[in-house]
Amino acid sequence: MTETGSPLPLLSRYAIIVDVGYIYASAGELLFGVASRRDYRVDADKLIQALTRHADDLVRGELLRVYWYDAARDRVPTIDQRVIAQMPWVKLRLGNLNARGQQKGVDAQIRADMEALARHRAITDAVLVAGDEDLVPAVEAAQAFGVRVHLWGIEPPYGTNQAERLVWESDTVEVLERSFVEPYFTRQLGPESAGAPPARAGQALGHPGPGGPGPAMPSPAQVFGERHAPRLSPGYRPGAAALVRRGPERERVEEAGEHVAQKWILTRGEDNIRDLLPGPILPPVIDKELLVDAEKELGLSLRPYQEAREWLRDAFWARVHRQFGIGVGKSRGL
Repeated sequence: MTETGSPLPLLSRYAIIVDVGYIYASAGELLFGVASRRDYRVDADKLIQALTRHADDLVRGELLRVYWYDAARDRVPTIDQRVIAQMPWVKLRLGNLNARGQQKGVDAQIRADMEALARHRAITDAVLVAGDEDLVPAVEAAQAFGVRVHLWGIEPPYGTNQAERLVWESDTVEVLERSFVEPYFTRQLGPESAGAPPARAGQALGHPGPGGPGPAMPSPAQVFGERHAPRLSPGYRPGAAALVRRGPERERVEEAGEHVAQKWILTRGEDNIRDLLPGPILPPVIDKELLVDAEKELGLSLRPYQEAREWLRDAFWARVHRQFGIGVGKSRGL
C-alpha cells in the first residue's frame, strides 16, 4: 500500500497459452487438407518464437512465459516434447492420450493455470490460442480476477474453427493467417511419408520414435475433438488446388446465399429478419455470420473473392425481399 492507502500499480505482464491440439489440427487442415500429424512436420521451436514475437507487437507489457499444452501416452514426453520443455520461457504441460487416442486433462490444466495466474496477479493479460468451447470457463475464471483474454485462432479454410461462445467471451480476437503459420509446417511427401511405420503413441511432431514401429499416433483432429474434413467442390481432383483457387462458381454461391436466408427466416423468425430491411447493407456482425454460414454450405472459403461475397449478399437479399414482397436491390461490399 502507498501512503494514501491506494494499491500499488500492477505491472503489465502476459502469458501465452497454446492448445497444441488445436493449432496443429487447424494448420494441417488449412495448409494441406490433412488430419494426421504424420502427414507433416512442425518446427515447433520456431513456431513458438513467432508467437512470442507477434504477442510482443500486440499485447502491452512483458512476457511471463509460454504455456504449451500437448498430450502424450501416460504423460511421458516424447523427444520432441522434451526439446520444447527445455526452451527458455516455455512451460510444457502434458495431458494424457487414452487408449482411443483422445486427449484428456488439457482443458482442466488450462483452466487451473489461467485461474491461478489471475488470482495471484501474475498476469494482466492472457493470449489464448485455442478453439474449444470447453475453455469458456477458463476465460471466465481469468476475467473474474481482472485479466484481459486475447483469443487467437488459425485462419479456417472455410467457415470457422473456433466455438462461437469462446469468441464472444474473449476480450479481443486475432486471426493468424495462412502466411503466419505456413513457414513452420512442412508436408511429408514420398516414401518417407507413405511407407513409414506408424508413429509411436504420444508422438507430438510426426517423427518416428525410437525402437521401431509402435501404435499409430492419433490425428490432431482426434486429439482436439470431433472435427470434419472440408467438403470439396464438385469436380475437385487431388493436386488441382490451383483450379480451386480460381474461385467458386456464381450459381453455387447464389444458391448458398438463398439457402442461408431461408434458414434464417425459419430459425430466427420473420420479425428479426425484417429488422435488417430495407438493406442492402448488412451490419458487420450479421455480414460475418452470413459469410460463415455460406462457407459451411459451400465447403470452401469466399474470403479471397470479393466478387463472390457480393454475389452471396445479393442472393441473400433477393430471398429476403421476396419474403416481404419488396423490390430487389444490390448489395454493397463492407
